[in-house]
Amino acid sequence: MYCSELGEQWHAARVEPSIGHLDAASAGRSSNAVITTLHEHLIREARNGSYIAADERAETLEAGRRALGSLIGHRAEEIVFRDSARSALRALLNTMALPLSPTVWVAKNEFGPNLLEFERRDFAVRTMPEGDVYGHVDVDSLENMLQFEQPDFIHVCHIGSASGLVQPVAKIVEVAHNAGVPVIVDMAQSVGHVPTVTGADVVYGTSRKWLTGPRGVGFIAIRPDSRIDVRLLPSESFIAGQLALSTAVAEFLDIGQQRVYTELAGIGRIARERLHGIGSWEVMEPVDEPSALVTLAPPPGWRPADVQAARDRLREIGLLVTAADSWRAPLAGEDSLLRISPHLDVRPEQLDQLANAIRTMGY
Repeated sequence: MYCSELGEQWHAARVEPSIGHLDAASAGRSSNAVITTLHEHLIREARNGSYIAADERAETLEAGRRALGSLIGHRAEEIVFRDSARSALRALLNTMALPLSPTVWVAKNEFGPNLLEFERRDFAVRTMPEGDVYGHVDVDSLENMLQFEQPDFIHVCHIGSASGLVQPVAKIVEVAHNAGVPVIVDMAQSVGHVPTVTGADVVYGTSRKWLTGPRGVGFIAIRPDSRIDVRLLPSESFIAGQLALSTAVAEFLDIGQQRVYTELAGIGRIARERLHGIGSWEVMEPVDEPSALVTLAPPPGWRPADVQAARDRLREIGLLVTAADSWRAPLAGEDSLLRISPHLDVRPEQLDQLANAIRTMGY
């Protein structure tokens, strides 16, 4: 039995895991079809030569771009591939036309390594106002701020690495554009997880998480009417990875993206209801937050090393989770969290096993 009605279908399309995989936010489990696509193209490259092999699959690559574009609200020709979301951001920042010491506004859930990229380039970083204790951006207050001051751009993590909260990106984009401010969206944790057509000037993300494509494939998409002055050229590409991503996106669309979003949100609700308050562990998102990424604050007095030890103990008993240390979202606080990110084939008994295990670790 699975928490999702799609669980059996999702599970049957993949190899049998050797561990309870509750860590899609790190890397999802690719399907057999994705693995086959990757393998077959590597063989094709070895037989025919890499460039000929790519030319032979040109139509498939273009169809994959169009399919990915349909998920993120961009046309195929607007998408450029890199090897990760972070390298996509670096490529963007390195080619943007900006004044000296530009200003960027971010939310409290901003990914720590993104902040380092801003710091290295001498960006002034300011946080957008929060609308609640969870860290959702207060769009009304943001709109008021933009009447008096405008940053060079807004950068927002749709879903962060250390919280399952979903930022109201479409509304942020609307008020920012009304003030003439461009918006860049990090959708590494959101594509394949929640709706990602936002209207943002630039979006970027990765294949390997909720889309369950291969590692080594990142993407960036720039609208032709973008308020950001940037020209990104294609780079040397992992063609086998792009084809495998195309397979993953096709499988996702065949199931139905809205259905996947709904069922992942349902899994998040089930997990939060099951885990909150167990052994003094505290769920950090609203129970009805529409994501399947769940974070747990440890009992009072725990240090980062204790959370890492809890993660290691869970792995020993057959459950894969992440210890989300503060570097993932330094603006949100200094606490380390336990991050659980199950995909569609999670079983209730795995959540029960997790609940029982953290109960013995808590108070």
